[in-house]
Amino acid sequence: MENPKLNHLSETWLLEATMNDMQMKMTEGELTAKEIVLMYLHRIAMVDKQGPQLNSVLEVNPDAIYIAEKLDREREEQGERGPLHGIPVLIKDNIDTGDKMHTSAGSLAIADHYASDDAFLVQKLREAGAVILGKTNLTEWANFMTNGMPPGYSSRGGQVLNPYGPGVFPVGGSSSGSGAAVAANLAAISVGTETSGSILSPASQNSLVGIKPTVGMVSRRGIIPISHTQDTAGPIARTVTDAVKLLSVMTEKDDDDPVTSTQPSNQPDDWQTALDTSALKGARIGIVREGIFDVLDEEKKNVANRAITQLEALGATVIDEVVIPSAKAKWNVDVLIHEFKNGLNDYLRNVNSKTGVSSLTELITYNHENRDKMLRYGQSLLLSAEKISGTLTDPAYLQSLEHDQYYASAGGIDAALKGHNLNALLFVNNLGAMIPAKAGYPSVTVPTGYTEQGEPVGITFTGTAYSEPMLIGLAYSFEQGTKVRRGPKL
Repeated sequence: MENPKLNHLSETWLLEATMNDMQMKMTEGELTAKEIVLMYLHRIAMVDKQGPQLNSVLEVNPDAIYIAEKLDREREEQGERGPLHGIPVLIKDNIDTGDKMHTSAGSLAIADHYASDDAFLVQKLREAGAVILGKTNLTEWANFMTNGMPPGYSSRGGQVLNPYGPGVFPVGGSSSGSGAAVAANLAAISVGTETSGSILSPASQNSLVGIKPTVGMVSRRGIIPISHTQDTAGPIARTVTDAVKLLSVMTEKDDDDPVTSTQPSNQPDDWQTALDTSALKGARIGIVREGIFDVLDEEKKNVANRAITQLEALGATVIDEVVIPSAKAKWNVDVLIHEFKNGLNDYLRNVNSKTGVSSLTELITYNHENRDKMLRYGQSLLLSAEKISGTLTDPAYLQSLEHDQYYASAGGIDAALKGHNLNALLFVNNLGAMIPAKAGYPSVTVPTGYTEQGEPVGITFTGTAYSEPMLIGLAYSFEQGTKVRRGPKL
């Protein structure tokens, strides 16, 4: 950077700056939101587009500097709105922003689409004073285009790389750019989305905190859908505290999204009350090994076992070898296939793309006609979805929906929790995400260590519906009791 002060800060202080660190400097007049935006834009240029070329950011908001300037003036004249005032946030590219940035789900088929309005969660971020800095790359169509697509690949943005080992370690997906960008310090916080593992995977692979909320905690309005029973947005950050501050802004009820009416009346007014360093003391944590530890290599298994020992040292009671009763049930993707076609057709009919793609049928045709660019890995899931009616009346869908709703919740996660009197279940990385995803239940992943080669490993706490405060407390207690996270060497 040409500015000596910003150049020094961008190479030192900014690298691990938290939201609180930024607020302190802005409050004391040492930095402005505009200067923070400029430093992050510089890092995007040097790290994401040059250097290791992580490919995590698809585009930046051309108005970010001016939005930051406006918020700086507001701070001087009226004071700060809250912890997000002037803080840059990156948004996954399947979330609508009604501004000068596109919303494409990573697909060239709708790469020129501008959403007419902000997603509800983006509205809440703007109202809280956040600066929407840019849109992040992702696994195309949130990894519901084809089987075998590498996490982090999209026809529009190319392949996202993991900053801990670019081209060596998997980056995780589908919120790949949202994870890689925060790990590489291109922003302190980002928003990802999850249907099954898509926040937990990139968070754990990039040594980050990821919160996958209960379906209903965050409005789904303005998010390109896969499944209305499983989709949710959630925060990705380097610390539990920052993730919680971001989540707290996103959890307001939305009258236009009925699922948010299921939020409990005793939901915390201040989510930061969940940040309890002693939360693990007396907590009963069930370790799910079957289907998890047997697919880990020895190094990752050792890292995970050390974490379990640390849990006990921090006061938790560990109940080992907990089995989810429905773990071996006959699971399938019928619910996702049916809900995807219904939801995507509803979204695409309002897309203003120059390609004329306004339905799943037209998307498949466009991909086929431009197969050299679009079908590097095929479109098997799109073709499967095209074969069904999309009316949500098919017996196969309705039977699978009831099956999943029971065996994932009452006959699955809840049965395991109640059977052992547990506060939470513990998984490694995003392994085991499928059953709580089908239940719509929350999970929080937190860094726990690294292999000898430097690949990050995380542990994930999972609970019943709307148990976020408890899960956040467990994750925070572990984070503060171990402090294992370290930044990548770029």
